[in-house]
Amino acid sequence: MKRLSSLLLAIVAALIGAFLVQSGAIKGLSLPGLNLGGGNTTISGNVPPRLGETIRVATWNIQAFGEAKLQDPAAMNIIVQVLRNFDVIAIQEVRAISQDVVPELVNQLNAGGQHHYDYVLGPRLGRTSSKEQYAFIFDMASIEVDRNQLYTLDDKDDLLHREPLVGWFRTRLAPEQAQLAFTFSLVNVHTDPDEVDRELDVMDDVLFAVQADDRHEDDTILLGDFNVNDRNLRQFGKVNGLAWVVSNTPTNTRGSAQYDNMFFLRAATPEFTGRGGVYDYLREFNLSIDQALKVSDHLPVWAEFSVYEGGRPGPVASRPGSFPTE
Repeated sequence: MKRLSSLLLAIVAALIGAFLVQSGAIKGLSLPGLNLGGGNTTISGNVPPRLGETIRVATWNIQAFGEAKLQDPAAMNIIVQVLRNFDVIAIQEVRAISQDVVPELVNQLNAGGQHHYDYVLGPRLGRTSSKEQYAFIFDMASIEVDRNQLYTLDDKDDLLHREPLVGWFRTRLAPEQAQLAFTFSLVNVHTDPDEVDRELDVMDDVLFAVQADDRHEDDTILLGDFNVNDRNLRQFGKVNGLAWVVSNTPTNTRGSAQYDNMFFLRAATPEFTGRGGVYDYLREFNLSIDQALKVSDHLPVWAEFSVYEGGRPGPVASRPGSFPTE
């Protein structure tokens, strides 16, 4: 009888535990292999140390980043420290009259001579007078960019309020290993919250159009501010094999909503290590909500990838075109 009672208790405990995991009641849960829909993403106050065989790709909407924020030393100090955690970062909401804002941010990233970041910047976009730019900021020690391949997606039917910016990148390896380097396209996205349903329904077209461009890059990553959580991806979420980094986790500074994410085809991108998440700089720098909101109303989302094409060193298949050396 005691054995039967113990067995019943064990079964009940297991069922309760499974329910708690499924409902997200166990906080701080980290599920590996992010994410083919479902699971919880850990919000972390830190990012794992950089390793020689991996890179960290991030996306961050630095809310209304322009001259006013550039003149706020406290906010800029946090922005600089956050960005230094990553090898390449897609930035949304660059709103500036001057073209000096992003270069000045990069100057501050490189202050002291220990870091060597650079940037590429897209055109001002938007149907209203409030225009925005996309930017990619990258660490030249670990990442190369083909500046001749930077382009804004052609949206002939005007389906997107801000056409995505596409960049082609490669991990920087020693010359004798250059042919093993991971090459990838990043597609910087900021949907319009008033048109998000329509824009989400063309994100699959965006993904496949970039994969089919003249470079035929299979490793294509859509990242940015999608203004939607992973439970409401509509047509885009039905793409076979689509993976995303953030699930069931807020990405705004107030901790109340999920807007930001990174998407790619899991089979096409085995370089993804399964590590990623939301970077909580409030916790990292012990900020109040008011202090944090002066930085941004969004938290960065990041993911880790191997520096090697295919996820490990070894022979790689040849592909059309070539990546120019700098």
